[in-house]
Formats: sequence, structure tokens, C-alpha cells
Amino acid sequence: MRTISTLLIANRGEIACRVIRTAKSLGIRTVAVYSTADAGALHVREADVAWPIGDAPVAASYLNIDAIIEAAKATHADAIHPGYGFLSENATFGAACEAAGLVFIGPSSQAIEVMGDKARAKRAMIDAGVPCVPGYQGEDQDVDTLCAEAKRIGMPVMVKAAAGGGGRGMRLVDDPAQLTRAIELAQSEAENAFGSRELIIEKAIVEPRHVEIQVFADTHGHVVYLGERDCSIQRRHQKVVEEAPCPVMTPELRAAMGEAAVNAAKAVNYVGAGTVEFLLDANREFYFLEMNTRLQVEHPVTELITGFDLVEWQIRVARGEVLPALQQDIKLEGHAIEVRLYAEDPAQGFLPATGPVHYFAVPESAGVRVDTGIASGDEVSPYYDAMVAKIMAAGANREDARNRLLLALSETALFGVANNRDFLIDVLKQPTFIAGEATTAFIGDLYGDSFERSAPTSRELAAGAVIQHGLAQANHQLSAVSVSDELLDWCSSDDLFFDRCYRVGEDEQVVRLKPIAGGGYEVACQGNWHSVSLVEVDDATVTLEVDGLSERFVFTEVDQTTLWLASNNRTLALTDEMLLPPESAEAAAGGTVMAPMHGLLLSVDVSVGDRVEQGQRLAVLEAMKMQHEIKASVAGVVGEIAAAPGQQLGAGDLMLQIEEQS
Repeated sequence: MRTISTLLIANRGEIACRVIRTAKSLGIRTVAVYSTADAGALHVREADVAWPIGDAPVAASYLNIDAIIEAAKATHADAIHPGYGFLSENATFGAACEAAGLVFIGPSSQAIEVMGDKARAKRAMIDAGVPCVPGYQGEDQDVDTLCAEAKRIGMPVMVKAAAGGGGRGMRLVDDPAQLTRAIELAQSEAENAFGSRELIIEKAIVEPRHVEIQVFADTHGHVVYLGERDCSIQRRHQKVVEEAPCPVMTPELRAAMGEAAVNAAKAVNYVGAGTVEFLLDANREFYFLEMNTRLQVEHPVTELITGFDLVEWQIRVARGEVLPALQQDIKLEGHAIEVRLYAEDPAQGFLPATGPVHYFAVPESAGVRVDTGIASGDEVSPYYDAMVAKIMAAGANREDARNRLLLALSETALFGVANNRDFLIDVLKQPTFIAGEATTAFIGDLYGDSFERSAPTSRELAAGAVIQHGLAQANHQLSAVSVSDELLDWCSSDDLFFDRCYRVGEDEQVVRLKPIAGGGYEVACQGNWHSVSLVEVDDATVTLEVDGLSERFVFTEVDQTTLWLASNNRTLALTDEMLLPPESAEAAAGGTVMAPMHGLLLSVDVSVGDRVEQGQRLAVLEAMKMQHEIKASVAGVVGEIAAAPGQQLGAGDLMLQIEEQS
């Protein structure tokens, strides 16, 4: 048995907070590490001790092995938990922990090395008799060779980074003419994310389910599986919704997949928590995809249907204990669904978003769990992953879990940064999801590359105007010497009214409020009249009666000009245009190309004087671990280039100027 009295978490965000919670429940002292960008982050505030490890870029901090080992020594930690992402699947890091006499809470560096390389892992799985997708995982990485192998396999194919995961370095190619470019992009993205350009090519299984098996192994020879998770709802190969169990699973299929996953773990002498991912086709045939040698983001849904704390299992196994339960003891009860709340703008192609979090809250209710790394007043950094929280719900069956999750999301508010809360609500309401029929093609087929809600209704604008008017009244009353409540909204004339002006798309919408006798307002907007009255209000929620229907809203106001408002299926940011100072600069023309987010400019693919067409790639920007192609919105001639490769850009920074030509 090994002693673990102080645990350093080599990670950040919600997973660091998650590990801290379990460690403390076991009486283990916790150490957080942080970059300069995370000095005030939630995981730093929740740990017993916090230690700085470097500047904001991950290479200088969360990927800095020497700095993390030094932090462990300085804080007298005897174990390190890597979380997921960052160094969690880095064999060198695992070996460095072992060399420093630290307990690494994960598998051996040898197992990480084999399974962390998709090419080696696939070769090992073929040898172990685990079903695999046909493909190429050879050592010859010449672009011509990769193109030839892809054509031999037959379109469509998946071009995938051999190292790492999370959708980086991955491209679906169905046109042979696009192979070379896709391979070059994947190699570049893989090198930047994982330090390796090696790729594998696999036959693309059309519209499969993505089903993964949770495995666990101890040092006493026991290997078990804890059911499966369906992670089919993905965008750009990154999971958005996960659930357990899989809606189409049968006991026979679960046993077959579980046995294959256990065999995969045994093939590399695995110890600890791991996940074996499979593609499941329409004929219920399954194929090995990869093994993640760490805890998964979506592990809570397994915890919710098994009743086990998987982080606790990790710590116990690392101490040398026998698994808390063997295969015959593991029972699956009920259903659980998890959604990932991202700071991103669904209307702008789901581009990552950054900025201050004015208010964040999720209701505490039965069957609902929230894992998060942020709180109101924090900031979403441009340097790290865009996921800010996981919201989960469990129930006796799938429909109970779905309804609980919908209710929790409807009462969730994330104000200050664009986010996918409304998109997640829409996903959970789709008939295909309700029927349990979603495959990996679900988001692409249903939503394409973006999601944009319809324009706010006059009813919603009326509600927002009444709330903002009430806040303004309260602020004015606080600054007044003495104003009776009875005088609010009172005038000796009968024609008292108040106007608010909100921009909706390209249009300005004037909302007129007219106080009515006995309280409340008649509100005119978009040619409609609404009767609105206040029922109840507290610091962050308000209940209004609109046209006789009572509805609860979550709200916060920024600078007394912008009202953030969340109803049961929509988030709005309403800025009263009348309160804004006049703009001195003219609006940017369509030929002005600005950085859509904070990131590193990897390349500029045009020169001054070049003729460009609408949709042509102009540059590549790396942000939040993904590479984004910046394309021309207009045709014309490049007149100015204001940024150079290697430069860090902020959102809205000028990149180049195109002189429009018809």
C-alpha cells in the first residue's frame, strides 16, 4: 500500500474542481497549480494550497512538466492527478512522476505510450483480436503515401492524428481532390497540439454511433467494465451530449463490447481508469476506435447509474487497493444524460467566446448534478478549452432524465459570454434525440455549421423592457433624496410613457411602456400590445405576468445599459441603444477582416495586391486548441495586411483589408 496524503492536480477548470472535491472527502490535502491567466480561478480558490507554474500559454504552464514536478516537491505532494487533456495521456509525464518518486494517478507510462499512439494502439488491438476499422497505421508518413493509402481504402476516410484526441488533427474527407490539403492541415494541427505530425487513415463508418466502454483495472489482476456511454452527438468530433446507457444497447451487445474492452486493457497490462471507444454501425457491428488512458469528461453519467465515484476508485487503485467492486457487483440502474456547456457562439459557426462571466447559476434540484470550473465574476480565458461546465441529470428512465435536464437548462443562466445553452435545449427537444436515434451525423444533418434562434418576439422584448425599466427606477430612487414608492410611474398628465430601443439583427425595435392604474404596464412593440405586471423579484430572478401568463426570468444588468435575460428556452442580451454614447468611428466595411477571437496567427495565405474570391481562405488562426480558417466574405483585392504569422491577436484585431470589387 502506498500513502497519498497530499494530491496535486495537474489541471484546471471543472476537472480540477471535481478531483479536489473527492480528494477532500477522503481527507487528502489538495494542491492546485495555475498559470498567470488562472491566478483567481475557481480551482485555485477551492484547493488547500495553490502554486504558480508559468505564463498563460499551455506550453509555459499546464504542459510544463518540470514546473509541475517542482510544484509537487515544493508543496510536499506525494501524488499527482492529471485530470484529462493537457498531460493526462503523456507518457513522458507519467515517467517523470515515477522518477521523482510521485504516485501518478493513471496507468503506466508504457500503457500510455502504446494507447496514446493511435497507430500503435490499433496494431496492438488487431493482435489482441479486438475488432478494428480498416485503415492505414504505418510508419511511412509521406503525404503521397498517405494519399495513396486513403485512395486504396476508399472514400470517405478519416484522417486522424496518431497522438492526442479531442477532435484535433482530425478531418473527414470524401473527395480525393481534398486529400492533400486535409492531410497537411491535420499534420499541422497535430504537431501544434501534440508535438507529433504522425497520422493514421481509417475508413469512415457512415453515420455510426460512438459508444465507449468504461474499464477499470487494479494491480491485483482484476479488470472490469462499468457499462457504456453513448457519445454520438458530436460537433467537429467533439462530444456535446453523452448518456448512459446507450439507447440501443442489448445485454448481449453490452457483454460483447465489455469483453472486447477488457481484452484491450489486458493487452497493455492496464491499471486504473480507461475508456475503450468503439464505432457501432447500423448492423450492430462494432469497431475499436481508440483507448483513452485517463478519466473521460463524461465519466459522471457512469457514476450516476452505477453509484460509484470513479475518482475515488482512481485514488484507491493508485494506493494499491483492490477494486471497490468486481464485475458481478456492478449493476446499472436508471439513465443519465450530460450536456457540455461551452462558451461559444452557435450563430457564428460555434466560434469560441471569451470574456467576463457576469452571472452563472444552475438550479439545485433532484437528480441534477453540475461540474464546473467557473463562478459569477470569473472570466473565460482565450488560452484554454471553451467548455465551462457539465450539466447532468439522472432518472429512473431516459425520459425522466431528459425532462429533468431540460428543466435544469431552462433555469440555467450564463451571462457575459456567448454560449450554447439555447442550442443544448433545442437538441434535447429534437424528435430524433427523444427517440434515441441520434448518430454522429445528428448535429451536421440537423443544424449544419451553425445554430441561430429566431428573432426575439414582441412578448420577450416587452418583458425585457419592463425589467430594465424597473431596475432603472430602483437605481434612481436610491440616488434620490426622498421619493415615495407611490410616486413611481406617476405623472399629473395621463400620457406618461417610457421608451426603450433595442437592436434586433439589423433593425432597431422601439418598445414603449405606458403605466396603467393599479400597477403594471401596457407595452407596445412591433405593432403588438402586451399587458405586463410584476409578480415577484429578487436579486437574480423575476416573475412577470405577461398577457395573463406567469413566467420566470433570470436576469442581470451590465452598466445599466445591457440587460441579460434568460427565459425557459432563450438567452437575450438587450442593450438600450438610447443609453449608448454616439459612435465616432464608421462601421467596418465588408472588406475589413478582423480576428473573430483571441488566438495565434499561424499563416497568412495572401499578399497585398492579390485578387481574392468570396469564400477563399485568407489565413489560419489557432484558438482554444483548434485551427480556424479565416475566409473572405467579399471578393476584391488585398489592400493591406495588418498582422503577421506568429502574432497573438485579440478578438476584433485588424488582420487585413480587402478593397471590394464587383
